Amino acid sequence: MDTFVLSQTRLTTLGFLPSIRLFLADEVIPVWERSERDAPPFWAFAWAGGQALARYLLDHPNLVSGKHVLDLASGSGLVAIAAAQCGAASVLATEIDPYAIEAIALNAAANDVQVQTYLGDVLDHPLQAEVVAEVVLAGDVFYSQEMAARMQEFMRVSTAGLVLVGDPGRAYAPREGFERVAEYDVPVNRDVEDLDIKRTQVLRAK
Repeated sequence: MDTFVLSQTRLTTLGFLPSIRLFLADEVIPVWERSERDAPPFWAFAWAGGQALARYLLDHPNLVSGKHVLDLASGSGLVAIAAAQCGAASVLATEIDPYAIEAIALNAAANDVQVQTYLGDVLDHPLQAEVVAEVVLAGDVFYSQEMAARMQEFMRVSTAGLVLVGDPGRAYAPREGFERVAEYDVPVNRDVEDLDIKRTQVLRAK
């Protein structure tokens, strides 16, 4: 599968996050069609919520330095990579898309960091690793009502001392239970957001 990921993307340095390089695509539809999967190729793009959360971590490395980190619905692995760059003791990135798992591995290698991966849905059946996770991260996960509800429930019962989410104003973002800790104007791919800059906030669970 890494051959597919590499064939659909190019290694790109993120202007908003110059310390991070990712294998990214330019257009959604061609990659989606070639992947032959029902879900969009979330792993092929640097979404606004993930970029904002990664920026926040890099600006405040003490939040994850020396800690065990769990990155939910990791996509390209952007947030997980940022956590690793900040000196996290361990980073586990979870995904349900096997192409995303391959993309995370490729992107971690491109940034010379260690990121563990888990292929599977952990929202209903938390990993044993979640019990020891000190920080839970999620970038741009409130894009559907079902996903938002499941994410919020997972975060509500999490034993982690810190839960952070990046959100660019998605329709199903939580209205309570979180506080805004940062806000950024994030450059995004026009093909996925239909604009060039998206105002994005970082939320911390109370």
